[in-house]
Amino acid sequence: MQDQKTDVLVIGGGPAGSMTAKWAATQGARVLMIEKRQEIGSPVRCGEGMSKEWLQDVGIRAGRWINLEVEGARIYSPREKVFEINEKHAGNEVGYVVERDEFDKQLAIDAANAGAEVKLKTAAVAILKEQGRVVGAKVKEFGQSYEIRAPITVGADGFESQVGRWAGLPTNIATRDMDTCLQYRMTNVDSDVRYCDFYLGKCAPGGYVWIFPKAEGVANVGIGVQVSQVKNPADARTYLDRWIEHHPGYAKGKKIDMVGGGVSIAPPLKQTVTDGFMIVGDAARMIDPLTGGGIANGCIAGKICGTVAAAAVHAGDPSKEFLQKYEKGWRARLEEKLYRNWLAKEKLVTLSDETFDKVIDALDGVRLEKLSVHNILKAVRDKYPEVTKEFEAFL
Repeated sequence: MQDQKTDVLVIGGGPAGSMTAKWAATQGARVLMIEKRQEIGSPVRCGEGMSKEWLQDVGIRAGRWINLEVEGARIYSPREKVFEINEKHAGNEVGYVVERDEFDKQLAIDAANAGAEVKLKTAAVAILKEQGRVVGAKVKEFGQSYEIRAPITVGADGFESQVGRWAGLPTNIATRDMDTCLQYRMTNVDSDVRYCDFYLGKCAPGGYVWIFPKAEGVANVGIGVQVSQVKNPADARTYLDRWIEHHPGYAKGKKIDMVGGGVSIAPPLKQTVTDGFMIVGDAARMIDPLTGGGIANGCIAGKICGTVAAAAVHAGDPSKEFLQKYEKGWRARLEEKLYRNWLAKEKLVTLSDETFDKVIDALDGVRLEKLSVHNILKAVRDKYPEVTKEFEAFL
């Protein structure tokens, strides 16, 4: 393979990478996006739920990747008292249930149609630097190594990102800021196609059990547990199997698929740019620490990243100082909520099942204009003021 040159090199073909590639190409940059797997979107490692109000803002059109449109969410306390909320106010996981592999492929198609080149089965194995500035990456395509040089390189290589670390950004993550997740796709279950369901408490230490309906009688049934609260990442399966066993509507079901992996529940990175380099999406810890959802945030930041990448190319200025436009842009849009939700997560993982029951009980019959930590705590304080004492900073 011969060495190559491009304006913008995007490493990773997930939603954040494709969105970055699309918007950089739309703004007139030559873009090359590489993906280490042979198929974009596969294997699926996602609950497959997302909100929908942000799609138009980043230029995504509804398509065949939408599996179901749900009315809202139901949140269950440990005693399984339920709080219902409509999709408009239910956060980043509720609105559409999707076929995630089809969604990812559509975003890659959009990037390609905008002018980006896409290479599959092509993995970054090292970052290239000259005089301290990132100038591309050494890659391996079908076993053959070569270099791709670019004034702007973007790391969009997901939760397990190595590219950011190679570029010199501090990307370490603590075990308390990681969830280990497992999900079955199940058939012959009694899920309600109108709702996405979430179960809180010790059934999922530091996380929750989720149910995303795919069709009548078919659902994704999954769990996320905080790594620091279990002895072994494989314990996620034990907790999920136990939950299924105690719920007859799912115990009678059949497992037809299984996926697993890690999810960041960390605060966002303190630094996401350096000379010639930006990092975006899950790799930049843009996943919501409360829900574990990262699709919307990755796409929103990807649009900003791609726009700034093209501007840097046109200006002939790949410096860290110029790339601060991306740093400031995504932080203005996302950082406050991400950081507040991380602080809330740090408190919520310490709550007992009894406290979770009180929280859901206090919300019964309450109309929230917007689902947020602040609004939830205000509602809880009215009925159980003792529960909110440790959360005064959020009120």
